[in-house]
Amino acid sequence: MTVKENGTGENRNGKRAKRPLELSTRLAGYILKKKLKGRGKFPLVTMLEPLEMCNLACIGCGRIREYKPVLDKMMPVDEALAAVRESGAPIVSIAGGEPTIHPRIDEIINTLIEEKYFVYCCTNGLLLERIMDKIPPSKYLCWVVHLDGMEEKHDESVDREGVFTKAVDAIQSALDHGYRVCTNSTVFRTSDIADLSEMFRMVADMGVEGSMISPGFDFEDAPDQDMFLTRNESHSLFQQLLDPENSEGAIFYNNPLYLNFLKGEREYQCTAWSNPTYTVMGWRKPCYPLADEHVEHVKELFDQDIWDKYGVGKNPRCGNCMMHCGFESATIFTAVKTPKDWVTLIKAGSAHKGGITAA
Repeated sequence: MTVKENGTGENRNGKRAKRPLELSTRLAGYILKKKLKGRGKFPLVTMLEPLEMCNLACIGCGRIREYKPVLDKMMPVDEALAAVRESGAPIVSIAGGEPTIHPRIDEIINTLIEEKYFVYCCTNGLLLERIMDKIPPSKYLCWVVHLDGMEEKHDESVDREGVFTKAVDAIQSALDHGYRVCTNSTVFRTSDIADLSEMFRMVADMGVEGSMISPGFDFEDAPDQDMFLTRNESHSLFQQLLDPENSEGAIFYNNPLYLNFLKGEREYQCTAWSNPTYTVMGWRKPCYPLADEHVEHVKELFDQDIWDKYGVGKNPRCGNCMMHCGFESATIFTAVKTPKDWVTLIKAGSAHKGGITAA
């Protein structure tokens, strides 16, 4: 594999790829333009699921069970690109299912990179080595590797031994080849704080851009419903996990306002309409975690009548949700209207290394 020497990957001096400043400036300009046009609701991140098939059966995941009738369906390249363009958001998060299984995922990602979308491709890492041969490093691409703890806890989470080792090897290989890399961790009632803290320090030492964290959503199709945290339990766990003693050495990709929200120090209403999700069955309505129906056009997701029915205090299924796809964007929209919060983001370095996580 050839490593590009374009300032976006690892160069001959061994420097790791970093989050480009262009992402923050593009996103800020995009939000400003939408606000000046009087748009109240608009997408920040397009969630693209070009397939729902996966090579794992994680115990906290509802997707492969929810989409069981269409697990063999692969989204055509043109359809995937059309959905991203229809949404118009500058950031694209590719998930599923396991995106690297899609036989033409390289065409989807390479085209989006050519069109200068910022792409975050979520993966369990098992097939990442194979796909990297088809997708060169770029500042517009970041691999987001799933890790829910150190070896024993992660392999327990994905219900297969050996996955942790392969995921860590894939992270190291991607970093060595000049790619931007983040990790994504879902926190459950079964999570161990010391174990997570060790994992966050490990990947920070490896050189990842940062670790994304979020409580799991209690998908009704997930096999173990007892593993999901209540809202109060999430507050307690994240207060411990993000305590300076436990978080020392970790680099979190989430912005500080969202981290404060996880600890129960701030309250926001969900803005999941900012992360519309396109699947092999169409746009999920209303949001990434919930699909009461699928619709043809993204604009159908921004009707205020929908959001009068969903959100904290509006729908019992939303009561324990604290996922970043619904609430990290809320911190951004609030900060735009609150100078003090905007200053908090700037001081914390979110303008160049954090902000909106992509998955």
